[in-house]
Amino acid sequence: MTQKSVLLIITGSIAAYKSLELIRRLRERGFLVRAVLSKSGAQFVTPLAIAALTENTVYNDLWSLKDETEMGHIRLSREADVVVVVPASADIIAKMANGLADDLASATLLANNKPLLIVPAMNSMMWNNKATQRNIAQLKADDAQIIEPASGMLACGEVGQGRMAEIDVIVEKIFSVLGTRQLLLSCKTAIVTAGATVEAIDPVRFLSNHSSGKQGYAIAQALADAGAKVTLISGQTALLAPENVKLIKVKTALEMLEAVENTLPADIGVFTAAVSDFRPQEIAKNKIKKKTGEAAPVIQLVENPDILKTVSNHKKRPKLVIGFAAETENLEKNASDKRKKKNCDWILANDVSGGKVFEGDSTEILFLTEQKNENWGKISKKQVAQKLVENIAINLTEKKGKK
Repeated sequence: MTQKSVLLIITGSIAAYKSLELIRRLRERGFLVRAVLSKSGAQFVTPLAIAALTENTVYNDLWSLKDETEMGHIRLSREADVVVVVPASADIIAKMANGLADDLASATLLANNKPLLIVPAMNSMMWNNKATQRNIAQLKADDAQIIEPASGMLACGEVGQGRMAEIDVIVEKIFSVLGTRQLLLSCKTAIVTAGATVEAIDPVRFLSNHSSGKQGYAIAQALADAGAKVTLISGQTALLAPENVKLIKVKTALEMLEAVENTLPADIGVFTAAVSDFRPQEIAKNKIKKKTGEAAPVIQLVENPDILKTVSNHKKRPKLVIGFAAETENLEKNASDKRKKKNCDWILANDVSGGKVFEGDSTEILFLTEQKNENWGKISKKQVAQKLVENIAINLTEKKGKK
């Protein structure tokens, strides 16, 4: 990616500390970052912290002769590819909507001619106030893009909409605004399994499960968007094929294993498919009929191959093998035991008790490696995919650096 420049406008909200993590993420992806820190923003984060992370001067005074001589508030936006107000307080939103320019942040925004992304963070009553909503509507009409705040526990102790959007969401949106992709995995190859396997009992009936395949398909798309060459081996699902991904459709666990082994070697293996542990020893040639007064027929089951374990110990083992654990109890212990038993590098575990997660667009993830257990909390499956890809990129970069 040709180096892009981001101008951050950091204003007065307790969420201002999160801007430091955003700077770090953007710098990791090769962005040039400059920052304007408002007077109220400086109550929460220091210019020194921002300067250390951006490796650039932090601008905060409209009347600074030195700053105006060296850069100037006009050039600040002119030399950026995108301007991001993060966090955006109710005050700066009101100034933008009404064309006020009484400090460096608002003056820079009024002089801006680049794409504008606004990331609000405030108390829920302030966010829902009619004045704020009028201002947001005006900014949308003026072609600003808004990442609306999330709902949850706020810093003030109240619960409601007002939390600043997650950093991953902001980074993704910046890439989207710029029309670029995060090519973190260029020249890497990946195998992803997804969906439910189907094991026939007779020509009509089968053994399967509730997996929708949404998580695996999201991961395949995120890997492809990051530049990887992806093969998606999919069991039963109603989803459309991801873009720029080779799709291989299978039905049974045996077919899935064969397809995986035929696709090896690869740099990355992500195994999200819900594979049936057992299959009928024999498939009835005709539909099994219910006979009144007779006992139910006995179906002899045999164990299916363990695809994750097989690949983790394969002679063509990927550099990074990642499994998923759907548990109904003792989530952390069972997932940790599974990671060790399967000999895979990472496990992403979720609690599926009570029918949670299946068919839905969100989940709760516990991320386990040999070194750490990290709770990702409630998160969309798309965000899981993006977060996982970032971790994969960091891991493979670190391994490359150690050679």
